[in-house]
Amino acid sequence: MKREELPSFAVKLGIKFGASDVVASVIEWDGIMIRFSNNEVTISKFFHEAFLKIFIMIGKHRAASTVNVLSESVVENTIKNLINIAKITPPADIYAPLPKGPFNYNPSLLKAPTIPLDSIKLSNYVKDGINGALEAGAQRVAGSLIAGNIRVILETSSNVHAEQEGSSLEISIRAFTSKYSSGHGVSIAQNEKDFQPLNAGKYAGEIAKLASNPKQIEPGKYKALLSPLIFANLVNQIGIQSSAFLIDAGQSFLIDKIEQKVASDRFTLYDDPTIPNTYGSRAFDDEGVPTKNNVIVDKGILKTYLHNTTTATKYNTQTTGNAGLIVPKPWNLIVEQGDKKFERLLSEIDYGIYVTNAWYLRFQDYQKGDFSIVPRDGMFLIKNGSIAYSIKDLRISDNMLRIFQNIEDLSLERLWVKWWEVEIPTLTPYAIVSDLNFTKSLL
Repeated sequence: MKREELPSFAVKLGIKFGASDVVASVIEWDGIMIRFSNNEVTISKFFHEAFLKIFIMIGKHRAASTVNVLSESVVENTIKNLINIAKITPPADIYAPLPKGPFNYNPSLLKAPTIPLDSIKLSNYVKDGINGALEAGAQRVAGSLIAGNIRVILETSSNVHAEQEGSSLEISIRAFTSKYSSGHGVSIAQNEKDFQPLNAGKYAGEIAKLASNPKQIEPGKYKALLSPLIFANLVNQIGIQSSAFLIDAGQSFLIDKIEQKVASDRFTLYDDPTIPNTYGSRAFDDEGVPTKNNVIVDKGILKTYLHNTTTATKYNTQTTGNAGLIVPKPWNLIVEQGDKKFERLLSEIDYGIYVTNAWYLRFQDYQKGDFSIVPRDGMFLIKNGSIAYSIKDLRISDNMLRIFQNIEDLSLERLWVKWWEVEIPTLTPYAIVSDLNFTKSLL
């Protein structure tokens, strides 16, 4: 049996063996990862992955599995096992049948330009990034580039058939001038035309050079200028925790906040996977429902949770096209830009801190939004509208809602961000936040 026939085969078997609803999708991914360190490529590795995801419901009972061996016998045995598992699984609160198809999809989202998986060509992109960092003042450069092409074929028992092809390019560059002085730059794109490894390298190198000889300052509350790298990390939390599943599970600081003010009126956030040729663009969700542009926060007001069919039924609303068969999720987060350039924002800060990056975001209380995150790479004291010197050994310990309500301004420039700390691709500006709480770092 051909690979593209397996989803239909799995759906038919699931119904035959007693499921009320079945979703099956084949995902094929061809990719290459190139790692580099000490200013040169160290390893290139090609990947080919193919697997079948199967989700079944027997009324309120659900079960799911992923199959890596794509044969008819393995698929059949997997579905039989899922039927047995579903029967003994505790029931969900409600039963919501899968949405009825067929659906019409935006043709411009169904096929992206293929990325040539040419190790020589991709290594040249890496060299561009390395050279950009070295020319900006870095002494040592490391990181990784990942390129890939993906194909998804989805079938459901509710007369949905959908196919999509996508592609992605991403580079993450760390630049160093010493053990304590580093910068980080990224570039992500769905096509080669929009990929900018040279700029990512230059930014990382500039930050690393500025970060030399960091000093300690007193912890406390400061006006902060946040770069797109750290701000995207925070914005991801708004997007992810607007999932209706997390709201229902009590694991979100956005519970009971619809039509309430959760951020400054300068902050507007969309989840828009319908923009062609962007990293997170996609035509349909995991139920086969066409995606759409959802306004999550409009001028500080929370407008919607993100839904699949099950959560939408429970909340007496419509799916937002964000399935996740269990957990709805955002696809492509976009923050509306401000009207001032970075230099102008910097010049308006008399005394504050410029944070270029952070990692290890951890919540102490999901419902309240209390969290901490550790700044990494260059962090700088701002005096009289300019960078005074590099600083170190601070941690951000604050509340997510308070931070977003304290946004004073956003930059005109925006950057697409995704790396291992930023799960959802996010287009975000620089942000000025008042009274950001810095504590002493133990790292």
